Amino acid sequence: MDRRIYGGSAAINLILSLLLFSATSALSKKNQIPSSGSGQINSNSVLVALLDSRYTELSELVEKALLLQTLEEAVGRHNITIFAPRNEALERDLDPEFKRFLLEPGNLKSLQTLLMFHIIPNRVGSEQWPKEESGQVKHDTLGNDHVHLINGDGKKMVDSAEIIRPDDLTRPDGLIHGIERLLIPRSVQEDFNRRRSLQSISAVLPEGAPEVDPRTNRLKKKPTPAPAGSPPALPIQSAMAPGPSLAPAPAPGPGGKHHHFDGEAQVKDFIHTLLHYGGYNEMADILVNLTSLATEMGRLVSEGYVLTVLAPNDEAMAKLTADQLSEPGAPEQIVYYHIIPEYQTEESMYNSVRRFGKVKFDTLRFPHKVAAKEADGSVKFGDGERSAYLFDPDIYTDGRISVQGIDGVLFPEVEEIVESVKKPVKKVVQQRRGKLLEVTCRMLGAIGKDSYLSKCL
Repeated sequence: MDRRIYGGSAAINLILSLLLFSATSALSKKNQIPSSGSGQINSNSVLVALLDSRYTELSELVEKALLLQTLEEAVGRHNITIFAPRNEALERDLDPEFKRFLLEPGNLKSLQTLLMFHIIPNRVGSEQWPKEESGQVKHDTLGNDHVHLINGDGKKMVDSAEIIRPDDLTRPDGLIHGIERLLIPRSVQEDFNRRRSLQSISAVLPEGAPEVDPRTNRLKKKPTPAPAGSPPALPIQSAMAPGPSLAPAPAPGPGGKHHHFDGEAQVKDFIHTLLHYGGYNEMADILVNLTSLATEMGRLVSEGYVLTVLAPNDEAMAKLTADQLSEPGAPEQIVYYHIIPEYQTEESMYNSVRRFGKVKFDTLRFPHKVAAKEADGSVKFGDGERSAYLFDPDIYTDGRISVQGIDGVLFPEVEEIVESVKKPVKKVVQQRRGKLLEVTCRMLGAIGKDSYLSKCL
């Protein structure tokens, strides 16, 4: 009897324990946030708002980049802020070749990096934008990059893009700001330039049939062709003078009629990079609209030459006076002095000035050179009031063209501009008489022949 009662009470305790465990499990499941990996997101989520919003082009790119799962997980952990470019920025304003590059299956990683660059893993509303006096504020993105929030001239900016629709869509787990243009991280831009440059390099085309020398009736010995990618045999001065139409042909190999480098496309790339980077619109305007320097630079790069452009920012270009730009050819001469016929990066220039102190680089404004030295942990060009610091390093680098941003406009030294003119010294050279004539004159003088002596004199 007691054994049965004891057994019955044990069974009741076991049942109560199971019921308590199941109730606890159900309660924990009820309070647990559903895993975003299962695809369960709220209909009031910011992701749903993005997919159903006016930003259809961005929504299509997110789907093609296979980022929905990643964004769902991000929303499950914290609020997000999305900077959504308007549709026109992705349809008409974007370079078709760059868009084609993003949509290629092999470039999925670049597309994902670009889209994650537009998302901040926290909530930043328009009222949280930095004040004008506080400067810019850096925020990390989902792509392990960072963007800068700026408030200047009454405009809210994220990097170089203006916020045209602040707080356009707000949801409990995030919000969306409409921006005027696409944000392009430097890693994606460099990857695009690198792949494009490699595609434009083709193999050396075969030469014509061998030629016979008519004098010796033997085959002419052809010079060994330079391999593709080697520098041209002619100096860049010869390629520039007397003009693009009359310039001598470069050495065979990377340049010449084969055009193993697409200089025009590369110059177009770096000008687009200047515009997307922001703050260098004046320099791009001079290269494209005020002068034909962009065309000339493209021709030089196609012929195998390399260039480093020291690009003054818009603030520095605004300080130029009308007198400095009014003379014929002044814009060209100013830009020529900012182009170095070498391939230099921020690292190579800094190492040079650290090792050698003061370094002088050749420029396309012959024979003037631009001096560089180390100052304040950076590279300083020029001296005195006409100096400039390396301000934005490596804006564009593709192996053929390097663009370095500086904070001033450079001019040649005064002593370089004024050439010393040497006045010719007029020397009176007395004619030397012959030895025999001198002896004869002395003899006639001794004899007293005045008539012959007058002839000697």
